Amino acid sequence: MSAVKSTLVRFGTDGIRGRAGELLTPNLAMELGYWAGRELAPSQSPGQPFILGQDSRASGDMLAMGLAAGLTAAGLEVWQVGLCPTPCVAYLVHHSEAVGGAMISASHNPPEDNGIKIFDAQGNKLSQELQRAIETHLNQGGAWETSHHWGHNLNRPELLHTYGQALRSSLGTDQPLAGMKVVLDLAYGAAVSLAPQIFQQLGATVICLHNQANGEKINVNCGSTHLDPLRQAVQEFEADLGFAFDGDADRVLAVDGLGRTIDGDHILYFWGQTLQQAQQLPGDLIVATVMSNLGFERAWEQRGGTLVRAAVGDQYVHAEMLRYGAMLGGEQSGHILCRHYGIGGDGLLTAIHLAALVKRAGCSLRHLKDVSFESYPQILRNVKVMDRERRLAWQDCQPLQTLIAQATADMGDQGRILVRASGTEPVIRVMVEAVSATLAEHWTSKLVTSVETYLAA
Repeated sequence: MSAVKSTLVRFGTDGIRGRAGELLTPNLAMELGYWAGRELAPSQSPGQPFILGQDSRASGDMLAMGLAAGLTAAGLEVWQVGLCPTPCVAYLVHHSEAVGGAMISASHNPPEDNGIKIFDAQGNKLSQELQRAIETHLNQGGAWETSHHWGHNLNRPELLHTYGQALRSSLGTDQPLAGMKVVLDLAYGAAVSLAPQIFQQLGATVICLHNQANGEKINVNCGSTHLDPLRQAVQEFEADLGFAFDGDADRVLAVDGLGRTIDGDHILYFWGQTLQQAQQLPGDLIVATVMSNLGFERAWEQRGGTLVRAAVGDQYVHAEMLRYGAMLGGEQSGHILCRHYGIGGDGLLTAIHLAALVKRAGCSLRHLKDVSFESYPQILRNVKVMDRERRLAWQDCQPLQTLIAQATADMGDQGRILVRASGTEPVIRVMVEAVSATLAEHWTSKLVTSVETYLAA
């Protein structure tokens, strides 16, 4: 058996992602399930478990059934967790006999998109080698080989509670958040039931926003990409702090009592300080990405620390953490990885630990931000470039490269530039950071115009 492929399938920085019903079809999900199963368990006994979760998107059930069909055809036993955060799948795979897992989610993307993220037996994102092997099978449309040792599809929603217990126990004390008032923006997504429950069990008073699973509204004017509702609620309810998750809850951003954004750089700085003081941060090393602010880097260096930069994507952060033996890393966007407690970015884990950190400090998050560091003005613009080949070949655009060189020379050590093709959306991202907002805006405008003229047209 083999489905006919009309579209070249490629893994991006976070699995396969695209428009549901176009790139993400039931046939593709079934083929992906089969070939992922064959690659992850090529010669092992039939009936080994594979863990499957999803966010609230309307297309999720369609893709889950397709994946399960392919996985069971490959002889695996599918454990369907249902609605759950992405880190839940990674945790359960890592702490069970599962040969792998998959999360059906397009993370922070709009409702019409979806995606499939696959994890290996350790709960890590798939290696480049495994991704290429699966891509080859998908694009060649090879025949399936079955031995009639069919797998089974089982509903295992109770596994979500296992993950929740692990989150609670990571803080080690009863009700460490007692007396705190916290606002949670759940983005109509994967954490709508679990996050309020965890915070309440840890002792916090919880106010929830967008806390019903709704695949038609997921990420729409809410969550970590739209912080205004959270800012307003934190100030209206005079809360200690607020957290906004994305659709699959693998990342989180916070706001303080004044409604100011606490991004991934500040979270890394606060958590890094705590681990440094406890002598639990080897080499005083933090791994961030090329997007992290220069203000953060220089402030951390003033504390005697070292900041290593990785490419954008939590899998690249994780790889550099393993390479350098780092215990803390993450992205400005709110993917935070702390190897003391887990192996991947986990928005819920990050949120409860940041809240506990504030409580132990005996002061407000507002105060912690005031005494941390001043971010350099940083402007990020996304330019839509629908042609994939042109988008990926932006480095070959000579006029753009000439302008980048000119801007780099002009700013010297007073700023920096990052242009890159997104691995999750059809855009080229242009970031300029400088000592003054005027300088950053000047070069951002010129670079965006160049991308629009030579690549987007």
